[in-house]
Order: sequence, then structure tokens, then C-alpha cells
Amino acid sequence: MEDYSILVAEDNDSNFMLVRAILKNYKLTRAVNGAQAVELASAERYNVILMDIRMPIMDGLTATRTIRKTDTVTPIIAVTANAFDSDRVAAIEAGCNDFVAKPLKRRDLEMIVEKYK
Repeated sequence: MEDYSILVAEDNDSNFMLVRAILKNYKLTRAVNGAQAVELASAERYNVILMDIRMPIMDGLTATRTIRKTDTVTPIIAVTANAFDSDRVAAIEAGCNDFVAKPLKRRDLEMIVEKYK
């Protein structure tokens, strides 16, 4: 699945290492903040974007809104420790297609990526 590319917007090293371990068969590109995610998403086409909601410089919801101004097609999955309904609604309203809660579980992450293939 090396031709299936995923942009992972995640500022925490251990969280990124977990994602990398779970999605080891995919081509992953990491953004360490929302501004970098926007920059990478505008420069290259990804099959899916995993967007951490709380990041420095630019949060994930702002990054999603910015990406959606030019890209309405690429699936964006909100990844957050805040799993309240209000957080889910805010993510969807910002333009996210789906939502996965931290701590990430292998099965949940694999299912969400498969869903958008």
C-alpha cells in the first residue's frame, strides 16, 4: 500500500510513532503543526489526512478549514483526546469527514483508514 499516502498532522512524537507502527504499510508524511499540515496538503495530494485537533502554531480545526478552502475532496479525519459530542460536531463543522478518539486503538485506526480507501 506504499502508493496510498497519508498526511499525519501530529505534534506529539509518541503519538506519531504509534500511528506509524499501526499504519506501517502506508506511506506516511508528518506535519508537526497545523500550519505545516496546510502547507503540505497544498503542495501534494494525499489519500487521507489524519488531523490532530490540538497542535501548536495552528490547531487542527483551523488547519482543516484552511485546507477545505482549496480541497473539498481529500478525507480529513479528526484525531483528538476530547471525545465529547461537541468536539465531534466542531470537527465535522470545520470540514472533517470523520473522527477518531485518543488513545488510538489499532482496530479503530485501521478501520477508519480502510473506510476511505
